[in-house]
Amino acid sequence: MIRAMVGRVYILLLLLQIGCTASQQARITSDSLPSSINDAVVELDDQAVSPAEASEEPVHDKTVLASEETHTETAETPDSLLVSFQSASDESTAALPVEPELNPAVSLDAVIDSVHLSYPLVRAAYQERQIANGNQLSAWGAFDTKLKAASENGPLGYYETYRNSAGFSTPIYGGGEFFGGYRNGGGDFQPWYKERETNDGGEFKGGVRVPLIRDRDIDARRAEVWRSTYDQQIADPVIRASLVQFTREAGLAYWKWVAAGHKYRLGRRWVELAKDRNDRIQIRVDRGDLDPPELIDNQRAIAKREAKLAAALLDFQQASAKLSLFLRDANGRPIVLSDAALPEFPALRDLTLAQLDADINRAQQSRPELLTLELQLQRLRVDYSEACNLTLPGLDAQLSGSQDVGEPTSKTRDKSEFELEAALFFDVPLQRRKGRGKMAAVQAKMSQVAAKRQMVQDKVAAEMQSVYAGLIQSRDEVLKAREAVRLATRMAEIELRKFEVGQSDLLKVALREQYALEAAEEEISATYNHFSAFSDYAAVLAVDRPVLHLLPE
Repeated sequence: MIRAMVGRVYILLLLLQIGCTASQQARITSDSLPSSINDAVVELDDQAVSPAEASEEPVHDKTVLASEETHTETAETPDSLLVSFQSASDESTAALPVEPELNPAVSLDAVIDSVHLSYPLVRAAYQERQIANGNQLSAWGAFDTKLKAASENGPLGYYETYRNSAGFSTPIYGGGEFFGGYRNGGGDFQPWYKERETNDGGEFKGGVRVPLIRDRDIDARRAEVWRSTYDQQIADPVIRASLVQFTREAGLAYWKWVAAGHKYRLGRRWVELAKDRNDRIQIRVDRGDLDPPELIDNQRAIAKREAKLAAALLDFQQASAKLSLFLRDANGRPIVLSDAALPEFPALRDLTLAQLDADINRAQQSRPELLTLELQLQRLRVDYSEACNLTLPGLDAQLSGSQDVGEPTSKTRDKSEFELEAALFFDVPLQRRKGRGKMAAVQAKMSQVAAKRQMVQDKVAAEMQSVYAGLIQSRDEVLKAREAVRLATRMAEIELRKFEVGQSDLLKVALREQYALEAAEEEISATYNHFSAFSDYAAVLAVDRPVLHLLPE
């Protein structure tokens, strides 16, 4: 009786195992592919997708062989951003806080705004204006009023003299100076120094000296002020050139981060797909439908994809670190982003050669380098005028008056009457080598600046032509890459379905999937090249706040 009961239990367990096996077989047949792939195959079989329609799809929609669960997972955004770089085995390795307001995706505008507000080198660039302001203030110091005082006494000797003086001199902006002061001289003066003696109350004196030929239109003081004024004007294009450079570098770092993030997500989905297929292969190997080497080969594919995922993760981490130099919080601290803040690539920019000439003219008018060279040329003209001034003869006119007050200190010398003095001072350099040598040097510098300006103009035109070629060709490359992704994805889907029904082997499936993966990566790289060319386009136009609507979609 016990044997009969054991037999009945064995038969019952056998029936349950057969039922489970049939159920598993049915589930494998229906779920052998992700639902998104099944739908895609049905749709492709029913209706072919044109290349033009495929080209309008965003990059993330073309990630091949991704399950619905994967799409759902990547579409979700965490409540707070954490820098959480996940290894190929999905184990968290690092976590750093990131500004919550940056959730869910960081845009190019946010990065550019951060550069203008918090990038340290931008603050350093703005100091150029303060440097120029300080230099101009220093140049105006040549027109400061100077106070002078002296006390010269000879208490011992045959002639005992006592002299004290105090005065001022004020330079005139148009050349020359005003001067005035007070002096007191008493004692027993030498007969040849009697002019040093004053009445008991001292002497008040004032006058003016003006140039008539040399230093009339320009002199060293005015030339320095004018040069410092041009330096002030040069500071603005220098600052703007720095901003253009920094925003271009920030844009390139941003697009590199976006591309690296999408490649990392792509690699993660391919690993998940291979792991999901590994479970189904394990069941078929256990049932005897597949040979064990098929399972080993799929595990080899998983290991290879995980190694490639680790490399993609490293690229993304490095791109995030570089982007953090430009993306900072309100306190200026770098923000390291995770892929949770990763945006999708925007629509491609459209550009035609019909706009080339207009953009070249626009760039040549707006480039700060050309404005800097023009201001440098005007500054050199000041140097040339100053050099010409040095070759002129010096002829200065001076008019002064003096009045002694108090009782005379000597019976034979009374200086109580008002005295007026007019004088001319003349000098001329005979060889005039200083002026002529400076003129020759300045003329050579002006020729250098003119040559540099021509070179910059030609360089701007060449840069614009190169940027146009990059934008147009990269756009065509992206469109063709999207078509390649569509075709490679379809072939991988078909090969996988053939493998599931026993009409193909795992080697062919792996090759098809490898082709699709390479096509998807090439599409991401081409899209990165396109938007890198857009950053170059904005830099050539000297746009320090580039926005995507700078070019139409």
